[in-house]
Amino acid sequence: QVQLVESGGGLVQPGGSLRLSCAASGFTLDYYAIGWFRQAPGKEREGISSISTSDGSTYYADSVKGRFTISRDNAKNTVYLQMNSLKPEDTAVYYCAAAWSIVVLTTEAQYDYWGQGTQVTVSS
Repeated sequence: QVQLVESGGGLVQPGGSLRLSCAASGFTLDYYAIGWFRQAPGKEREGISSISTSDGSTYYADSVKGRFTISRDNAKNTVYLQMNSLKPEDTAVYYCAAAWSIVVLTTEAQYDYWGQGTQVTVSS
């Protein structure tokens, strides 16, 4: 059974950091592009970062560029999202997604498998 499980969310003060994990089971991440999306209350889901399987190419939305870093550890079948300098506007449910692809994928419709999400709240 294909499954993605996010973890690492929580409550953090503005300026703080969190590291989200996306652990895959039922399949090997080696051949899958992985993306991170987020959805804030009342807003559409937004693609914020993704990583390819071939050469490690990455994509970042302007809203997170320079603050977030995506990485993958194929040996652990896990993808990470390091989030630094967090702002209140980063508050959202964060989802990871996977799709069979060797290139970076940036849109929601391109992904086949989704995790259940993890809540990130940035507040003082």
